[in-house]
Amino acid sequence: MITITKQIGEKNMNSDVIKTFGLSKNYNGVKALQSLDLRVPKNSIFGFLGPNGAGKTTAMKILLGLIKSSSGTGTIFGKDIATENIDIRARTGYLPQNFDIGSLKHLTAREVLRFAAKFYFKGPEDRIEERIQEMLELVGLEEKADRSIEGFSGGEKQRLGIAQAQINYPDLLILDEPTAALDPIGRRDVLEVMERLRKYTTIFYSTHILDDVQKVSDSVAILNNGKLVAQGPIDELLAGTASIEYIITLKGDSEQAHRELLQKKWVAGIKETVLNGKKKWKVKVTNKEIAERELLRIVHSTPEVIVTSFHTETVELEDVFLKLVED
Repeated sequence: MITITKQIGEKNMNSDVIKTFGLSKNYNGVKALQSLDLRVPKNSIFGFLGPNGAGKTTAMKILLGLIKSSSGTGTIFGKDIATENIDIRARTGYLPQNFDIGSLKHLTAREVLRFAAKFYFKGPEDRIEERIQEMLELVGLEEKADRSIEGFSGGEKQRLGIAQAQINYPDLLILDEPTAALDPIGRRDVLEVMERLRKYTTIFYSTHILDDVQKVSDSVAILNNGKLVAQGPIDELLAGTASIEYIITLKGDSEQAHRELLQKKWVAGIKETVLNGKKKWKVKVTNKEIAERELLRIVHSTPEVIVTSFHTETVELEDVFLKLVED
């Protein structure tokens, strides 16, 4: 187990790393980004979601100072993204959507990180080498450190890309579609690296792979056609856009239980389907606390009914995303 030496106590957990106010970008009359008001909390894994062409990369390039906004303002670490960009970059790591290793493919992973480290460090060689080894261990490439990266898999290259972005212990790590072109194993490995980095830095990453977001993110923003359509903690987003539903599978004479439930004010409806002699109820409720206490008790109070399964309906981020985008 490795330890990154940056002191986590230096960070104020209650403030936002990124704030934007009405950030917009036009290309020849086309609105790529429209009035973006964004808040990214410190030490969060923040998923920046949207379909291809939604404006995610444009927003990231503005934040990094690679392009200028048409209007609006923004700050990172409290510093203006337009006038204090050099100070911001010194504390930021970046992995572009296409991590180009074309001119570096003859190098080993260790040599790539040594090349990246020299942009940030001047000092004792042993300290630089210690930092490089630490990054190799962090992303799980220590056993391939001295192999040519030309033979690396897509996932290994992306993990190396995260290592070079993390080489200066940044306070903010910006990743543009870090898992987009990877197979399931590569995606899993990259997400595991992101999870390890959670306690050391703020991770702001764009993606259109919603399953990845639901696995590692604690906050999200959804962008569509250049506009922000939702933003907040992922649990609140899932809870706020979906009704509370319970799934009950049962057999036997359930008419009495069905009638009794529909008489309760906290039951909004029951949808019933029958398959192979078993009934499946999807019970929509308005009060979760009462439902947890009373729902199953009422069903069990009917002697003829046998309950074979009972669980809450799982709400997927994909359902919420599609609803917001289509609306």
